[in-house]
Amino acid sequence: MRFLLPIIQILIIIAGSLPLLPQATGQPAASQPNIVIIMADDLDTRQLSCYGGQNIHTPHIDALAAEGLKFNQMIASETMCVPTRASLFTGLYPARHGAYQNHKPVYPHLKSVAHYLAELGYSVALTGKDHATTPKTVFPFEILKGFEPDCRAKTDSYFLDSIKTFIRKQSQPYCLFVMSINPHVPWTAGDPSEFPKEQLRLPPDWVNTPLTREEFARYLAEIRRLDNQVGEIIGLLKETGQDKNTILIFLGEQGAQFPGGKYTLWESGQYSSMIVKWPGMVLPDKQTEAIVQYEDITPTLIDIAGGKPVKGLDGRSFLKVLKGKTNQHRDYAYGIQNNIPEGPAYPVRSIRDGNYKLILNLTPDSSYYTPFLMTANFSVKCYTSWMEKAKTDARAAALTSRLEKRPAVEFYNIMQDPYELNNLAGEKAYRSVARKMERKLGAWMKQQGDNGAAMDRAFKR
Repeated sequence: MRFLLPIIQILIIIAGSLPLLPQATGQPAASQPNIVIIMADDLDTRQLSCYGGQNIHTPHIDALAAEGLKFNQMIASETMCVPTRASLFTGLYPARHGAYQNHKPVYPHLKSVAHYLAELGYSVALTGKDHATTPKTVFPFEILKGFEPDCRAKTDSYFLDSIKTFIRKQSQPYCLFVMSINPHVPWTAGDPSEFPKEQLRLPPDWVNTPLTREEFARYLAEIRRLDNQVGEIIGLLKETGQDKNTILIFLGEQGAQFPGGKYTLWESGQYSSMIVKWPGMVLPDKQTEAIVQYEDITPTLIDIAGGKPVKGLDGRSFLKVLKGKTNQHRDYAYGIQNNIPEGPAYPVRSIRDGNYKLILNLTPDSSYYTPFLMTANFSVKCYTSWMEKAKTDARAAALTSRLEKRPAVEFYNIMQDPYELNNLAGEKAYRSVARKMERKLGAWMKQQGDNGAAMDRAFKR
């Protein structure tokens, strides 16, 4: 008996030192928080009131910013839906994941966040817009009904029942992507009368026409719908008691489908939003100037879940930024744009830091064109009114020419000129920094296997 007591004591000590297994209560162990990511569709981040917008008050997104960390330099690497979302899911830049043109599938041998988090014990699900998830072998999400999957739908009807069921049944941590279709065209949801057209403040790179104001009001009405959706997801997490151990991330995708935004590498296209609320880990009401890109999100989620860095990814974890240990992440953000199938070939590349941006138009002798922005045959028709006004108005003529005929090199001081209306390329004062950035961009293209203009060619669907 005297020998048995020490053995029992040793076993008690050993047992006390072992990690406890999570109980089947719908709540994961604290070391592996739940993750909910809400993503907008074609959001002009600068319209959000927490990002300085003056046309609409977005109380639910603003409340998220008040409780979390707001990123002021979140940059999309390609300003179209499929490439951006593929970068989010794979942690790779477009040239390396394969969806470097809109509606082009990724390479079939890849893995995505759905694999990486599942390997770490997570259930990974998605509701809403999902046309960026092909082939399914690369993106094996559990698809939940609830949010509208077709971004071209004229309604954005949704329900939360399936999401609530998914959340409540979990005995392991989960990562849920809620992919809204707002405010993607055709801008038929919401109430535009909330936004009196004559009172709207237009961005300085737009031509002021009645049709532009009409379409802008419809666009803002869909941002209202988006903000309400964010509010309902926040409410659902509180209702299910999972708001305390859930990271909530809001993402803006790329810019709006107005001329000079989506489909371009100007800031109106690349500039995006990210807000992260993580109770107990991320201090509330903070913001950071750390430069991040969508490719960094999957590596960060892996890091949060306790996984090791995945070799070969382009993105890097910004967990230290979330924890307030640093206010820096990337030295540069990069951009790639290929116009096919949205119009004829028009390849563009970009690089920016916190102060300057360099854009290379690889076929400057060509004219830029996409029917989705520049004809009356599609949802966005305001450019036709820009062209009409350009016949008699010098400023309108300059803004339409800026879109259609571009120089080989553009260089901007984005701190002083955030809408990039004053091209400084060739000015002696900026020559050395422009050359340095061009070398960095060239090295990045080489590392990516990006062969430039030759990449923008037709592909089989």
